[in-house]
Amino acid sequence: MDDTSYVSMEQHLCAVCGVPYDTGNLLLDRRLRASMARHTTTGWGLCPEHQRLHSEGYVALVECDLRRSGDAAVGRMRPEQAYRTGRIAHLRREVFGQVFDVPVAADQAMVFVEPGVIERLQAMTVPSED
Repeated sequence: MDDTSYVSMEQHLCAVCGVPYDTGNLLLDRRLRASMARHTTTGWGLCPEHQRLHSEGYVALVECDLRRSGDAAVGRMRPEQAYRTGRIAHLRREVFGQVFDVPVAADQAMVFVEPGVIERLQAMTVPSED
């Protein structure tokens, strides 16, 4: 049985975690030909969880291996170029500016960091006494 249709559910990939999520939009083939899969990924965005954290004032640090990212190591890296290691951390926007001594734009939800940065940040934290 053919799984194509002229209607598809639009999905985006989360730029932080890489997980696909539904946008709630429907895509329609203008010629009404069965050319689309059940879900169609059209771009990047933030999944509901990471959008919530961004709205609460957090910046996501996404660890990437620059050697495996290819030509992305030169200049600005786009989400599709990044070879993610799977390690993610979140810092409050104010703390990010203090730790890295670099301001981050209010609309910037994430930054790519080199391997080892998240480990160094974890080493800087004081363990809580429960």
